[in-house]
Formats: sequence, C-alpha cells, structure tokens
Amino acid sequence: MTIYALKPRFQNLLRPVVGRLAHAGVTANQVTLAAAIGSVLVALVIMGTDETRWVFLLLPLWLLLRMALNAIDGMLAREFGQQSRLGAYLNEICDVISDAVLYAPFAMVEPFGPIGIALVIFLSALTEFAGVLGPMVGASRRYDGPLGKSDRAFLFGTLGFWIGIGAPLPACLGLIVPVVAVLLAVTMVNRIRAGLREIEKKA
Repeated sequence: MTIYALKPRFQNLLRPVVGRLAHAGVTANQVTLAAAIGSVLVALVIMGTDETRWVFLLLPLWLLLRMALNAIDGMLAREFGQQSRLGAYLNEICDVISDAVLYAPFAMVEPFGPIGIALVIFLSALTEFAGVLGPMVGASRRYDGPLGKSDRAFLFGTLGFWIGIGAPLPACLGLIVPVVAVLLAVTMVNRIRAGLREIEKKA
C-alpha cells in the first residue's frame, strides 16, 4: 500500500481548480517549473537560516502544495491536451531536482547528517529512474512502493514538522536514514520486477 493509491481522490478535489487554471491559460509546463522553482526557494530559505528550527515548518506546507502542483500539471496535460515531449522531460527532471533540494536541509540536522541524507537523495533518484525506465522496455511508468514520491513527501513533511515545533531529536532518530535507504532499495526492485512482469503478460 502506498499513498500514491490515494491520488485519484486527490485529483477529484483539485479538478475545479485545474479547470479554472486551464481557462486562464496556465500550462502544465508552467506548473511543473513553478513546483521546482518553489522547492529550490524553500530549501534555500531553510538552509540559509542557521539555528532557526521553526523554518522547517515550511517543509510540510510546501510538500503538500507541491503534491497538489504535481497532480495539477498532470491533469492539465492529460485532460486539456497539453501533453508534450518537453513536458515529459520536465516532469521527471524537475521531480528529482525538487526531491534533492527539499531533502538536503536535513543534512544540517543531527542525528541525520550529510552522508546519510546524500545516500537518501541518491537512492530516491535511482528509484524514480527505475520507474521512468518502464516505457523504454515496453512497460508503463512504474509508481510501485513502498516508498514512492508521495510516501517520501509524507515522511519528510512529518520530520520537518517535528523539527519545526522544536521537538527533541534523540540519537535513535538517526535510524530513520538506514530504514529509508532500505525501503528505497526495495521500492526500486519492486518497480523493476513489476515492469518485467507487465512485459511478460503482454508477450
């Protein structure tokens, strides 16, 4: 089970907003770029504010908004005839960039540390790479869990909230990093296996 399974309900809530944006001339690519630029700006604000934990409260707020923007750009593309090759590139590249910059501030927080967060960023990128390779081998774009993009957003949003309210950060909290690394590796394997099974069923 993954939070991604809730996406259809989330999209239904956003559909009236998407319609208004489309009629206003907003494009899917503009929304995609806005989400990436916003992610970079939020990360810079957090990392540029030393010893001020409350700024981490920006993370859960932005991650929720970013999830909405990610759903909106896809709906604009599919439901309003805005799909394009450039959009496909932007969608995947901007997602990886956004993930990387939004996870980066945790490298400044003990007990997480730069090495562990760098590993999480690297494995997150590999996980999305494994998903996007599906169409190249004849399968669909894979979103299998257990730790897809939406699940990571929930996890890091929760951690950002925890840090932002000044809650204690015991050393044992650092165990989250290796657990996340293992779950990302499992997610990557699941996406590869699911893609291969999909191809076999088509054969």
